[in-house]
Amino acid sequence: MKATTTGLVVAGVGTLVSSLGAVRLKQKWGAGVLGFGLAHVVLGLLDLARPTIRHS
Repeated sequence: MKATTTGLVVAGVGTLVSSLGAVRLKQKWGAGVLGFGLAHVVLGLLDLARPTIRHS
């Protein structure tokens, strides 16, 4: 998998998890799931911004 694809997949999964947490905010575990998803979105976007190193 390419480096850009990995970052996009992590951010995409984080978006799905965040939406699940936002829907379930009234329940006890909703805020935790929302925070977990948002952390994955941030980590995925940071992975996209990271410079790549080419080995020759």
